[in-house]
Amino acid sequence: MTGSRINKPNARTFPLEDLIDEVLTGGVRIPKFQRPFRWQWEDVKRLMDSIIRGYPIGSMLLWVRPAQQENLRIGALQINASSRDDALWVVDGQQRLTSLANALHDSGGADPRFAIAYNLSRKEFVKPVNEQIHVIGLPTVFDLQKLLKWFSKHSESAKYFEEATRIAKAIREYSIPAYIVKQEDEDVLRDIFDRMNNYGKRLTRAEVFSALHGGSRDDGSSHTLADIILNIGATYLFGEIDDDTVLRAILARRGPDVNRDIRAEFKIEDVESRTNRVSREFPNETPDQAYRAGEQALGRAVKFLQNEAGVPHFSFLSYRYLLVVLTRFFAYYPQPAPRNIELLRRWFWRAAIVGPEVFNGRTQAIRVLCSKIISNNEVQSVQSLLKAISEYPLKLPNLQSFKTQAASTRILLCAMWSQRPRSFLTGEPYLQDELGRSLEGKRTAKDIVATIRPKDLTPTANRFIFLEEDSVEYARDIFQQRPETMAESTWLELLISHAVDADMRMSLIEENTVNFLKLREAYLSKLTADFLSSMTETSFEDTPPLSSLIIDEDDEDDAEEFNEEDLVDDRD
Repeated sequence: MTGSRINKPNARTFPLEDLIDEVLTGGVRIPKFQRPFRWQWEDVKRLMDSIIRGYPIGSMLLWVRPAQQENLRIGALQINASSRDDALWVVDGQQRLTSLANALHDSGGADPRFAIAYNLSRKEFVKPVNEQIHVIGLPTVFDLQKLLKWFSKHSESAKYFEEATRIAKAIREYSIPAYIVKQEDEDVLRDIFDRMNNYGKRLTRAEVFSALHGGSRDDGSSHTLADIILNIGATYLFGEIDDDTVLRAILARRGPDVNRDIRAEFKIEDVESRTNRVSREFPNETPDQAYRAGEQALGRAVKFLQNEAGVPHFSFLSYRYLLVVLTRFFAYYPQPAPRNIELLRRWFWRAAIVGPEVFNGRTQAIRVLCSKIISNNEVQSVQSLLKAISEYPLKLPNLQSFKTQAASTRILLCAMWSQRPRSFLTGEPYLQDELGRSLEGKRTAKDIVATIRPKDLTPTANRFIFLEEDSVEYARDIFQQRPETMAESTWLELLISHAVDADMRMSLIEENTVNFLKLREAYLSKLTADFLSSMTETSFEDTPPLSSLIIDEDDEDDAEEFNEEDLVDDRD
């Protein structure tokens, strides 16, 4: 690489309208070495705000080279791209270009990350919510014909037509500078990419893995960690799992040591030259096969958490490493015996209580626990997991502080969710899908948790769960007084579902905040203790499925040698 040079890049300015057209027609491509799309809604909003203000948003670096015919996925957009001799490959500017193309297109705008509208009266970008007066979606603003039709249907907004055309013109006529590079050697471009993205901030391990092992398919497309994150989120409404956890899950399925050298993950080497850090469980597996199988196993683990373990969303998960271990288990055992599902639930919550500290950190916890999961012996795998944490005492989490990133708070949230909290509008229990939609794009659950008494009171005992359809102020009133339209039985059930009984309600009515917090703190402590007791079932024996203990008459001679150690994997 030393001494490699490129021809001097050509500088060019692209009108935004032309650049978006290039994306939609397949003229713009994303190289495999690019990092996944990572921006959130707020990032896209700030980008659009900069554009209408005329602020610079930085230049792009585009690489001119041929591209084959393929089905592209750029953000939420699916593009059927024909072959091109002069396609523009994005070396720098992917996050910005992906955001613009999606936010200004109907299909992309349906994705929560890119769903942006403009409030004509307040002159600001907002999230579109149903039909709002004077609020117009960006794809409509960007298309002049759609814009005119929108105003013909919304006569109440006619006085804001000038403002709308100002915004439309600012967006369509905005120009973005770009450097165009012609270079045949992809390694040179990878080097440029690496240097540009490592000045001040290094790539994460997950980003390096995606760049090296893009899961190439037969049709030329790629399967990345970002694809898995989006697919799991869309299928289960479990939230956005971080890419580091997804990477560890992919690696754990292929071998217990998730800290191994990822650069050698799919290399085919002679037996003599292999080291203990390279996966030996799937030596001939391609990256795409690993991605597909990993995604399937991760999906089963998520389904187990939601349906069996009482963890409805990723933001409720106490420790991410437990999802990694579960992925390995469900990779080997897609349909465990009902008894083993029960035992696995016990193990999960016991492990959540003791935490990764007993293993000297999460990486070591993953290695130790994943090593207990072996092929062709489901019973032994489950029993070994239970045995691995059996010596550690189970203590109730400390609920004195409320931090949505803390394991203790997430355990409490699971306990509160187990009460099936009800809507303050309908009186009906919130559904798991509603929770997922309310937390879409959120990394923690803080946006669905509010304080019952709003005046600078932040302890745990003052918190309750509400979803987007409910007003916090309205909910606070309901804690003290039954709405006229709600039956008393429904009201009482609603209060109990939010861990508020008659004594607490009376304290609220009497403005006795101290007593209210004292009563509710005790209530939540008991609720959490009862929830964990029902999940861990420490008072019951952890015996394996009965079918695994039945010995055929032909095996009676072998039965004499059976002992407890036969159920335990003694590997470190």
